[in-house]
Amino acid sequence: MKPIVAIVGRPNVGKSLLFNKLVGERISIVEDTPGVTRDRIYADCEWLNYKFTLIDTGGIEPKTDDIILSQMKRQAEIAIETADVIIFVTDIKTGMTAADNDVCAMLRKSSKPIVLVCNKVDNPGQMPMELYEFYNLGIGDPYPVSAINGLGLGDMLDEVVKFFPEESNIADDDKIIRIAVAGRPNAGKSSLVNKILGDNRVIVSDIPGTTRDAIDVSFEKDGRNYIFTDTAGLRKRGKIEENIEHYSAVRTLLAIDRSDVVLILLDPVEGVTEQDTKIAGYAHDQGKAIVVLVNKWDLVEKETNTMKNFRDNVKEGFGFMLYAPVDFISAKTGARIDKIFELVELVHAQNNMRVPTGVLNDVLNDAILRVQPPTDKGKRLKIFYMTQVAVQPPTFVVFVNDKELAHFSYIRYLENQVREAFGLNATPLKFIVREKNEKK
Repeated sequence: MKPIVAIVGRPNVGKSLLFNKLVGERISIVEDTPGVTRDRIYADCEWLNYKFTLIDTGGIEPKTDDIILSQMKRQAEIAIETADVIIFVTDIKTGMTAADNDVCAMLRKSSKPIVLVCNKVDNPGQMPMELYEFYNLGIGDPYPVSAINGLGLGDMLDEVVKFFPEESNIADDDKIIRIAVAGRPNAGKSSLVNKILGDNRVIVSDIPGTTRDAIDVSFEKDGRNYIFTDTAGLRKRGKIEENIEHYSAVRTLLAIDRSDVVLILLDPVEGVTEQDTKIAGYAHDQGKAIVVLVNKWDLVEKETNTMKNFRDNVKEGFGFMLYAPVDFISAKTGARIDKIFELVELVHAQNNMRVPTGVLNDVLNDAILRVQPPTDKGKRLKIFYMTQVAVQPPTFVVFVNDKELAHFSYIRYLENQVREAFGLNATPLKFIVREKNEKK
């Protein structure tokens, strides 16, 4: 899982400018999330081979009766709860204020690593005397930066990444499967989590939007540890009116990013909607293992082929991920809840499968013998070999003589051969085509 870095501070200290500067120039963007969060509230980034998620927040006014400012404070609190490291931004031109002290007190309570930043140090050279005032906050050395000019950002990021966990520590989580429960509001996500836990751990209400935060809860079954994340439902952009709800949508996408398996809950009355497709599409694009669950099946009047017809509708609506298994459950009655764990283990295992290069190329050679690669203007596609380079999802690189000849239909044919040979029928696969100099 990528570490999360939150930029926080009082209003007008230059947080968003710092965020945009970091994302736009000083670090390479791995992925700038589209969809609901087009206002660039967060972006996946990389610095010195460290990949992390950077979050921008509204300014914190700790003591305010203003509704909007209170919501902005709550947004920042959510970011602080989620973050692994916090960048605390202050303004050297206004000096240390009472609001800075209040924000600092809030951050101390979080017990998260804090990197103190003094923004608007726009002239390179000797450090201004005003910088030393910020030592009074008692949270370490202040880092002078200029968000507008890009000064000092490298030193600041060097300090940030010091707090990231080592890869060896992350490996300890290998036996834990993180499951994000996603879907539109009122699809029954919280009810499903509560049924699995056998305990009312999550607020359940028939009012859409009750769950505004992504909530992590641990669960153990048959010696396997799981972490379920109950997420807020994603609504259409036009319906995301409150800032706090807008931010909850970000939490949902972050929950999907950090998950190993995504359970997508559908309401059989509504069927597959545009919002369901967006959620599923995002999870698919991230290469996640996915299980589609049709909830509230106990409320559906059954006729001949009712389940088959609805399954066909799901496959049609999610035509881009036909690999995802579909099951029908009832969070209310508990029907087929245990089946969920079988499907989770199945898709998780396939999403993490590694195939030896030798065996993979035996399958490749057989596939080429069955169906010859295409030709164009007398030139034939030659495929030299294929190797797996990653998991989550299984990712394969195919080396060819000319990428232009590698038509997507033939690559899809190879994908189907790999799926069939290794039983990879319930996970996304990724194929990358690269040219290899034939003489070499």
